[in-house]
Amino acid sequence: MSIHANLSPEAQERLNAQKRNSTISSAVIAILTIVVIALVLSIFLLPPIFQQSPTVKVIHDPGITDEPPIKPHPVADPLKRKPTPPAASASQTRVIAVQTVSTVSIPVPDVVVLAPSADYGYGDDFGPRGVGDSIGSGPRFEGNLATFGKRCSPAERMARLLSEGGTPQCEEAVVKALDWLQATQNPDGSWTTDHPVAMTGFALLAFLGHCETPQSPKYGETVLRGITYLIDVGMKNNGRLSNKDATNIQWVYDHGIAAYALAEAYTFCNQLTIPIPHLDKVTKDSIDMIMQGQNDVGGWVYKFASANEGDNSVGFWQIQAMKAGKHTGLWPDSKFTKPSREALEWLEKAQGGNGAIGYRGDANRSPGLTGGGVLCFQLWDKGSSRAARKGIDYVAENSEFEWGKESSNLYYHYYNAQAMINHGGKEWQDYNLRFRDSLLKAQNPEGSWTQAGIKHGPVNVHMATCLSTLMLEVYYRFLPGTGEK
Repeated sequence: MSIHANLSPEAQERLNAQKRNSTISSAVIAILTIVVIALVLSIFLLPPIFQQSPTVKVIHDPGITDEPPIKPHPVADPLKRKPTPPAASASQTRVIAVQTVSTVSIPVPDVVVLAPSADYGYGDDFGPRGVGDSIGSGPRFEGNLATFGKRCSPAERMARLLSEGGTPQCEEAVVKALDWLQATQNPDGSWTTDHPVAMTGFALLAFLGHCETPQSPKYGETVLRGITYLIDVGMKNNGRLSNKDATNIQWVYDHGIAAYALAEAYTFCNQLTIPIPHLDKVTKDSIDMIMQGQNDVGGWVYKFASANEGDNSVGFWQIQAMKAGKHTGLWPDSKFTKPSREALEWLEKAQGGNGAIGYRGDANRSPGLTGGGVLCFQLWDKGSSRAARKGIDYVAENSEFEWGKESSNLYYHYYNAQAMINHGGKEWQDYNLRFRDSLLKAQNPEGSWTQAGIKHGPVNVHMATCLSTLMLEVYYRFLPGTGEK
């Protein structure tokens, strides 16, 4: 038996409406579910699909013409290049590692130097010397020179040498001397056993004068070891550069010469970004000691003691070191105003009526030092002063150079060569012919010079070789500390 229920029309309509709502709700839920799933998938899958390269906008510079592009020359892989000295334009040079015996822990850096900056130098006393007039105007230096590499290139060096009165034999002699110095360096980086600090300073000045730095492939290790030796001495002695006891009156010679060399080395290394630990500290401490050691009259004497006069043989090295210190930029320039002014005031007092500047206050005592006094005036922008001109006249009239005789005293001519080329003119031309060929002929076959029996002359073959080398580098020497802006 079946039971059938008949729905009224109103009930049937409500049932149909209910079915329609259920269907719509199910469809909406399904759509929302699909959307949610799609959003989740898009987080993980869509970014790689829609990722695009950045758009590059090209802005036309109206100052550039629409000429066809120039095809560049092929550039070699810098890693395949052979190391080159500062004179070349290599992008990278070899790593330098040096081992020296020292009781003070000074880490010797591994140096990797990239292409030198085109802004090398300060425009102050850097660059080739111009030929001044015959009345002592002093050299005319070029500021804002080309790259350091160009100025240290063999071709540029030879061009300067020839233009200033040198010969190719001068350069050959310098290289032979540097080879000899390299071969005679001690294992600890010093030279000789008597006054090794001063002798190391002399050798470094000779290498730096040829633009040889810790970066140089041939001489770089030699230079770095020499610098490290002097730093070691300064670190052990609180800035005093001497292996002699402080009671030894002559340690001031060691100090002035070595401080000069370190200051010049700092300028090179700072400009070429060659980090050498403690080089800045020892350089600064040693130059500070010089300025503190100046006496009340403006001079310097043994042990940097107080005195009513100056020992010019001692003082000239301190004045050269101060100027090299000024180049470093470790002090404001104003730091050197007072000590340099007082130093020149003392030299004016010490100068005789004939223009000579002697050992102390007596101009007739070792007047061969006159060139050193003139150099000091030139160092501090007084090359045109009356005192400097009188000194030039004295050197021009009284200096001779005959090897083997007292007139060839290299200690005096080291100063004369710099003072005369800075002055320029006929005085320099005459002096250059006076010493150049005679000095070249006196060089020993292995590259050294030996000068014996000369009063107040070089104390050994090493010192004679360094002074001779510096004289032959005067045509182009880097860094020239002399001259006017």
